[in-house]
Amino acid sequence: MNGSDPVRLPDEDPPALHEHAMADLRFIRRTMEEAGPFTAVPGWGMVLVGATALGAAALASRQHEPGTWLVIWLLEATLAFVVAAVSLARKTRGGLAAGLAAHPLFTGPGRRFALSFAPPLAAGALLTLVLFRLGMTGVLPGVWLLLYGAAVASGGAFSIRIVPIMGACFMLAGAATLFAPHAWRDVVLAATFGGLHLVFGVLIARRHGG
Repeated sequence: MNGSDPVRLPDEDPPALHEHAMADLRFIRRTMEEAGPFTAVPGWGMVLVGATALGAAALASRQHEPGTWLVIWLLEATLAFVVAAVSLARKTRGGLAAGLAAHPLFTGPGRRFALSFAPPLAAGALLTLVLFRLGMTGVLPGVWLLLYGAAVASGGAFSIRIVPIMGACFMLAGAATLFAPHAWRDVVLAATFGGLHLVFGVLIARRHGG
């Protein structure tokens, strides 16, 4: 070799190439997570929510004071929220640990699901207070079903296909309940918050995991 020949240098350091490739992979993975559906809807958790709703309906139907009746259903709503949150978190952790198609909560599809689900529920809570103060407890079941259905349907736009279908069922039931006799309120709530959660919960658990 001639001593005057120039020394060739590598175009790029291999570690730099590796870091660049890893950054590209992280970007691709993040993009796919953002675009995917929220799959952590807990089927068996919904079944449990439906079971507790049936119990609440049986207890509430025996009450004659509107305040006591409302307290029972508010306690049921609180219990349902806790059950859903715990079962959702467990399904998410289980899916991530098993390497399944699940996303962390509050990121990507999970965040969009929560942001779409929450506003109708907040509106329902405010209307509950206003209607109770006005003595219009008879319309509360229809309002609850309509707004809960809207929450499920809007959040379900970022989830598996069966979720917005469930939301539409709740909305239809709520619209019909607004014009139903006052005496039917607990029967309707048992059939919807109880029955629909049981049916759709089983379907989701069997098709998309617990």
